Amino acid sequence: MDLIFRNVRIDDAQPLMDVAVHNGNIVEVAPNIAAQARQEIQGHGNVLIPGFVEGHLHLEKAHVMHRQANRSGTLKEAIAVTAQLKPTLTRDDILERSTQVLRALVQAGTTHVRAHAEFDPVQGFTGFDGVLELREKFRDVIDIQVVAFPQEGIFKLPGMQAMMVEAMEKGADVVGGIPYNDVSAQEHIDYVFSLAKRYGKDIDFHQDFADDAEHMSIDYLARKTIQEGYQGRVCVGHLTSLGAVAPHPQREIIERVRDAGISVMCLPATDLHLGARSDTHNVRRALTPVRALRDGGVNVCLATNNIRNAFTPFGTGDLLNIAQLAIPACHLGGADDQATVLSMLTTNPAQALGLKHYGLAPGKQADLVLLDTRSVGDVILDLPTRLMVLKRGKIVATSTCQRSLVF
Repeated sequence: MDLIFRNVRIDDAQPLMDVAVHNGNIVEVAPNIAAQARQEIQGHGNVLIPGFVEGHLHLEKAHVMHRQANRSGTLKEAIAVTAQLKPTLTRDDILERSTQVLRALVQAGTTHVRAHAEFDPVQGFTGFDGVLELREKFRDVIDIQVVAFPQEGIFKLPGMQAMMVEAMEKGADVVGGIPYNDVSAQEHIDYVFSLAKRYGKDIDFHQDFADDAEHMSIDYLARKTIQEGYQGRVCVGHLTSLGAVAPHPQREIIERVRDAGISVMCLPATDLHLGARSDTHNVRRALTPVRALRDGGVNVCLATNNIRNAFTPFGTGDLLNIAQLAIPACHLGGADDQATVLSMLTTNPAQALGLKHYGLAPGKQADLVLLDTRSVGDVILDLPTRLMVLKRGKIVATSTCQRSLVF
């Protein structure tokens, strides 16, 4: 046996457990495992959970807010500012800043990340190639799924269709899209599906990112997903426009999203920052309706999106901070609601990303986080120190927690 965690809390309704790891996988979960291991970790009743899953992140655009500011705080200016900045980003610069983010993610207990990597005729593949390079460099520390993401649209720019194909040939894991930033949302969606089917890849859209519901394409996307037999293979991020839809038609859309097996990534840090900028009073939250989606049977996740750039001028990469932001913003503070939030950082995004070997059970990959808290129900509220992070059974991060009080 390679490693055994002794006396850890994996479920508040169960006694303390031992968790045995061998050859990168969990081999036994039980009280008082009799076997011995080369390395034994005394859990002291602390919580052990599967690693956090970051379902939507832009690595190569992180930590650039000081170079060119978004002074209006709007989505329009964020896109414009970033478009001006991207051609100036060099390979070494991208690798340095992205590595900084990945280090923060791993230290915070994230074991998987889906990275939306951009390219276009102006900047070329500099950022995209950098993320592919990092995927290989850090494959033993964190799993990176790379999305071929056309931030500036596909049909708006000459040559982008060819670049999408080239991105898939280079090794993208997922076909990305952004229907609201193109000539025709439906043609954009159709093209992404055709490319995904050609390469046998899943799909991830930036979807309906607006304060109102005037130009939504989520209903078309849900129907298209079912038509193409792609249920369970499509994710969408943002989907803020759905929050502006009246209750009855909103329920109908949610039912179609559920039937299509589309996973929804709520991105509260970005969407709260950029949303409702034109409102002068009774300012809207401009978030996707997380509770309605969850209660309607949709797989809902929480994710970071951006870190310290024109889209989100703050953030650390710690998903527990995102969860603490989402709890009040999405009205998830009730006791029953709070109990559903941790899964939005773990099992739900694992399902969205198609992670077949994720979880805390025998036979699953040993991607685990030991936290300095004694209750699973308190993981988000306590913001506990991530004492140890395992990736395929190997320790990839540790932290210590020292306290001193006079009473």
